[in-house]
Amino acid sequence: MSPAEQYEKARAVVLRRLTGSPKSRHQLAVALQEKEFSAEIITRVLDRMEEVHLVNDSEFAQTWVKGRHELKNLGKSALRRELREKGITDAVAAEALEQITPEDEGDAARELVQRKLQGKNVPTGPSPEERAERDKITRRLVSMLARRGHAPGVAFQIVREEIDDHSNA
Repeated sequence: MSPAEQYEKARAVVLRRLTGSPKSRHQLAVALQEKEFSAEIITRVLDRMEEVHLVNDSEFAQTWVKGRHELKNLGKSALRRELREKGITDAVAAEALEQITPEDEGDAARELVQRKLQGKNVPTGPSPEERAERDKITRRLVSMLARRGHAPGVAFQIVREEIDDHSNA
């Protein structure tokens, strides 16, 4: 197969991949490597895609962070990890994560905790059994927030506040 034909085939693979949703340059490079295109062809195709603004890691990162934060209520560390997995550089990721304020992150965590507490009976009494149950609920909620990338100290504070509000409601 001639280099021109390889280029066209690689270009078609990239365009197909971009049809569903935006992708990072790294994701597209991996897809082309799996199809066993040469490094030279991969570089040429992806450079051209960047020239015509079909591939832009900075825009991809901005969109990814906004969408994942709004839909999944993920914290910054989880988003940073996801971006790294997508091949986004730390500098580009940091720039994209700037759009999330500490207030946004706290609101997202509160929303998650409130959803989990909905319809749940959290004991408020001083007995050891009730305290143990309250502690168990607290641990589970803090763990859930940690898995979603929220800082442990902030997560614990939000969980305590939300349990207090929930108990007093």
